[in-house]
Amino acid sequence: MPTATQLEILDLRHFSARQLRPLLETEAAVWEDRLRWNYRGSTELLLQYLDSRILPGFVALDRGRVCGFAFCVYEGHKAVVGDAYATGSDPAQALRTTHTLLHHLLDLLLNSPNINRIESQLLLYDTGAINDIFLRAGFTMYPRLFMEYNFPPPESTLLGLNGNHAPTFDLPPNLELARWTTASYQAAAELIHESYTGHIDALINDQYCSLHGSLRFLHNIVRFPGCGVFESDHSWVLRDRTTGALTAMVLCSRVADDVAHITQLCVRTNSRGHHYGRKLLQHCMSHLSAAGFRALTLTVTEANQQAVKLYEAVGFSTRHRFDAMVHEKP
Repeated sequence: MPTATQLEILDLRHFSARQLRPLLETEAAVWEDRLRWNYRGSTELLLQYLDSRILPGFVALDRGRVCGFAFCVYEGHKAVVGDAYATGSDPAQALRTTHTLLHHLLDLLLNSPNINRIESQLLLYDTGAINDIFLRAGFTMYPRLFMEYNFPPPESTLLGLNGNHAPTFDLPPNLELARWTTASYQAAAELIHESYTGHIDALINDQYCSLHGSLRFLHNIVRFPGCGVFESDHSWVLRDRTTGALTAMVLCSRVADDVAHITQLCVRTNSRGHHYGRKLLQHCMSHLSAAGFRALTLTVTEANQQAVKLYEAVGFSTRHRFDAMVHEKP
């Protein structure tokens, strides 16, 4: 029989990192089990923010014990739901607590006059698990896939991913393949902005809709551990030798000792149809395999079937389905 709860919902800013650390460490173990991510770097960063008492959000207490939290981050007139997680005597109770926390957080944001847009992607929750509360609040849903590729043994030549048989990468004379460097920042942001114009992912993340937003998106990938530790040695660009503009790019981060994650793969609109995306991805995979990685993960919007088919063609499979949720005030 489920144990009855006596929930209190309090302001997150009343709590210290020390009080929330056990819950966050429990969540980090779930990330590792479900998504193969070592989430401890993100946990430590979040704990620093918690001690600064600046994150808006809520904590759930059951008989005085911290059992859940939810918070958001403000970006101008936009709010991003950063996380929501709860524990309980059984999964159903934990989910009910999560729903309660999200109800309070969304109520806060929907009634904040300076917030015009709310975005959320809570990767730990299966598609449909927390949809009701967002749908009732008028959010639009975008189903997404968390995909993974398990590298073959070192002696295998499957897909040429043993480091000694890298896929052929023929390029026209005006293009060169190069590793990522910080000198690529501006050109990379310009590529991201251009390649996502009119793309469904620009409906999910409005940072793609401007050059400034694309720079911020890129900065978050490279500088902060939310999507792992950036791997410049395994991130590649195709660059025009004359202009220095980027034609295509693949960015990669380390999310566990032996697991990498593709944080960005994009191709300039007028350069599509030459399989640059596939070639860059396979080139990256070959080098990751040679470096001893055992797996590679990525996320993709399910409606982006061209990308889904590309990933499936090179050997990725879906490990998990989750939802992106967006609300725009009229």
